[in-house]
Amino acid sequence: MQLGLKSLVDTELAVHVEECRAARAASGGAKGPSNLDELRAARARRDAASSPSGSSAVEEVVEAAGRRVPVRILAPGSGVPRAVHLDIHGGGFYLGPAARRDARNQQLADALGILVVSVDYRLAPEHPWPAAPDNCETAALWLVEQAEARFGTNRLTTGGFSAGATLAVTTLLRLRDRGLTAAIAGAALQFGVYDLSGLTPAGRLIVDEYFIRAYAGHVTDRTVPDVSPVYGDLRGLPPMLMVVGGSDILLEDNMAMAARVSAAGGEVDLRIYPEAPHGFTSRPTGMARAALRDIERWLADRLSTASD
Repeated sequence: MQLGLKSLVDTELAVHVEECRAARAASGGAKGPSNLDELRAARARRDAASSPSGSSAVEEVVEAAGRRVPVRILAPGSGVPRAVHLDIHGGGFYLGPAARRDARNQQLADALGILVVSVDYRLAPEHPWPAAPDNCETAALWLVEQAEARFGTNRLTTGGFSAGATLAVTTLLRLRDRGLTAAIAGAALQFGVYDLSGLTPAGRLIVDEYFIRAYAGHVTDRTVPDVSPVYGDLRGLPPMLMVVGGSDILLEDNMAMAARVSAAGGEVDLRIYPEAPHGFTSRPTGMARAALRDIERWLADRLSTASD
């Protein structure tokens, strides 16, 4: 058996490498907030920015298992949706809101003819773990119970971006424990953080990051799978697409997670995008467009398989 980075990288992506390097250099390697004051300043900047223009999202508070959570619902431009996708936004567990994903979610809805539901989960440090996974589980349970009656389809997928990918996996683990993962056709995960314990080589690379203290600093054992899903029993999960950049600090974390899912008998498609940093799919580059197309195609394939 031979396994290496080269075997996980599409050689056709080489044409985007120089542009990707330039974009990364221009960003100056910006980091997230490192303390509560910086977090508040970052939130204030986001609040001061204009709200998404032209968004057709419908805001609703949904309920399942005795809990309630706000969601945003985006329908495709035409036709009856063929499926519903649960999107979980990123932002280090401490930045939002879900509305910042409206443009991308509308693009996904239109490209695949699906309805996208995004969840406005509670944010750390005001609402640390398990607030966010509780909210995401609530939205997922609501869809499992109500999607067919509300939207005319029981075909479901999910996905997340950065911390949202982490929450997507913890949500799937919770659904699995309820015997409900058969309802989910697939999960498209973008550069999640799967070890917040700091005990593995991958986890030690980010052990001092503020977002971990904000979200799970109060947790005595951060190897709990609901915090660090790489430690979980990963059997019985739906097929996964894992997208990560070759220059992402979370690359090793994603490779370890993919290996554990595979070892548990799961179907996982790990794709590495050369020279791409964390969060690269939100940048206006050819590498980002290629990755987003890959995600759309993968989800389309999963929905086609689920309908057979």
